[in-house]
Amino acid sequence: MNQLHKIDEFRWEIPVSYKAGMKVPGLVYASESMLESIEQDQALEQVANVAFLPGIVGRSLAMPDIHWGYGFPIGGVAATRTTDGVVSPGGVGYDINCGVRLLRTNLMKSDVVPHLPSLIERLFRNVPSGVGSRGRLRPPKQQIPRLLVEGARWAVKNGYGVEDDLEATEDGGRIDGADPSAVSERALARGLPQAGSLGSGNHFLEIQAVQEVYEESIASVMGIECPGQVVVLIHTGSRGLGHQVCTDYLKVMERAVKRYDISLPDRQLACAPIDSPEGQQYLAAMRCAANYAWCNRQHIAHWVREAFVEVFGGNQDRLGLHQVYDVAHNIAKIETHTVDGKQVQLCVHRKGATRAFPPGHKDVSAVYRSVGQPALIPGDMGRYSYIAVGTTRAMQETFGSTCHGAGRVLSRGAARKSMRGYDVATALEAKSIFVRTGDIAALAEEASDAYKDVADVMNVVQGAGICRKVARTEPLGVIKG
Repeated sequence: MNQLHKIDEFRWEIPVSYKAGMKVPGLVYASESMLESIEQDQALEQVANVAFLPGIVGRSLAMPDIHWGYGFPIGGVAATRTTDGVVSPGGVGYDINCGVRLLRTNLMKSDVVPHLPSLIERLFRNVPSGVGSRGRLRPPKQQIPRLLVEGARWAVKNGYGVEDDLEATEDGGRIDGADPSAVSERALARGLPQAGSLGSGNHFLEIQAVQEVYEESIASVMGIECPGQVVVLIHTGSRGLGHQVCTDYLKVMERAVKRYDISLPDRQLACAPIDSPEGQQYLAAMRCAANYAWCNRQHIAHWVREAFVEVFGGNQDRLGLHQVYDVAHNIAKIETHTVDGKQVQLCVHRKGATRAFPPGHKDVSAVYRSVGQPALIPGDMGRYSYIAVGTTRAMQETFGSTCHGAGRVLSRGAARKSMRGYDVATALEAKSIFVRTGDIAALAEEASDAYKDVADVMNVVQGAGICRKVARTEPLGVIKG
């Protein structure tokens, strides 16, 4: 903490002099009041360690929702040159393409609250959740490679959603370069029975109401019209498949570090040159897991729509169940950015960070190109979440990235020791928030007290200019794994 240099109200630098071997400075986005909780774990040390990666450019970045993770901090961003840089599975994490999808509706809070218990129960039955949960999807074995290559497009082609969903999904719901042969049989065995499921931990399905609209013209492009409008937020990723891909390739990378004589301050940063066989294989497998996650969220969105129709009648169009957007926040992507005035191809690691490209960028889907890429920022289940868009400042400073959520202040173990799940459920009920879970004890891990206030996080990223708040939503009903 004594080494942090205050740049301004929202930015703090870790100088290269902090540790011999740092190739670039660290840059932490935080308010002064946040630093006290941030320093409670080793996340800042991890920011400095990431700065050792071969080929890293710019800065090792940390968003205000930063907390300790495997190798990279959660809330970390780092970009490495494709010519002489490395790719690190720790810079993506175990839950590859953990991400968030938002649906809007024509319904108002007053329409939904009387039916909330039955709606939540219907959703709980429609969308399997929890540790080891098995999804409703049973793809034929011969279709598995196509699912891993086509992602959400595979789901839409098979009747789960519409083409407009793909236009409102980052990368159209699939990333190029996926190679199923790079995915182990163990990863397939773990992941495929779980397709179409929420999983456990901080994954959720949440019925929300718009609480406040900050940018009406941008919100209208998204179909967000007024306070009280009901929306649905889905948060899940690649389940056991992504976890196993990460596990498999961490072993590969540990050997690669020795083979390519890469010196690192933390073995959890194990990596390989991007252009090496190991680097290319990991990227191919990671892309399969990312596509699996997009397919997973596509199916869940379809079953959410079905549940709304079953409870409220009519059809999906009458209920206005249109997708606002879907973003990834654990992924590595090959992108072109400006570095020292030159266009450079980079591998951008975003681990607990959301892509936030600005208005006019060619990689922003056509429907949002005039306003910038949507960034969906969930808070905890007892407070609120945010809808935002990317900015030019983010493109210049963070490789087009912003925060991804509230960020933990208590580990899962610490939360369980300090709170009981039943008490958390009672507190939510007192706020008129209906919660459904298959593991009541695990609710303690997801209590509001275990997280930063996402409003504080958003004030930092907006103040720093790396995203722009569009609207805030409040939870009405929550399904937790």
